[in-house]
Amino acid sequence: QVQLVESGGGLVQAGGSLRLSCAASGGTLRNYAMGWFRQGPGKEREFVAHISWSGHYSNYAESVLGRFIISRDNAKNTVYLQMNSLKPEDTAIYYCAVDITGRAIAYDYWGQGTQVTVSS
Repeated sequence: QVQLVESGGGLVQAGGSLRLSCAASGGTLRNYAMGWFRQGPGKEREFVAHISWSGHYSNYAESVLGRFIISRDNAKNTVYLQMNSLKPEDTAIYYCAVDITGRAIAYDYWGQGTQVTVSS
C-alpha cells in the first residue's frame, strides 16, 4: 500500500518561498495523477494543485495560480509544490494525495501533512 510523506514546511516571511515534497513508499506513483491540498486554521480542507501522471498537465486553485508550481519526478517517486510569493493566508497544513480516478474527483492515500506558516 502506498504511503505518502510530506516535508519541506516551515515558518517563512510573507513574500518568501518554500518547496514542499511528497515522497511515496510501498508503491509507485508513476501511473497516478496527484494532488496537493491544504487546511488552514478553522477552515475546511481545500484543493491547491493537481498534476497528471506524466507531469505534462497541471491545474491550480485560483488563489495560488501564478505563485505555486506543482511538479513531479517519477524516477524519485516524488511530487513537489514550489510555493513563491507566500502570503499569510497561505498558512495551513499541506497534504498530498493520490488521484485514484485520474479525473481529480477522488483522492486516497493521504499523507500526514506538513505545516506551512507565513508571517506578515
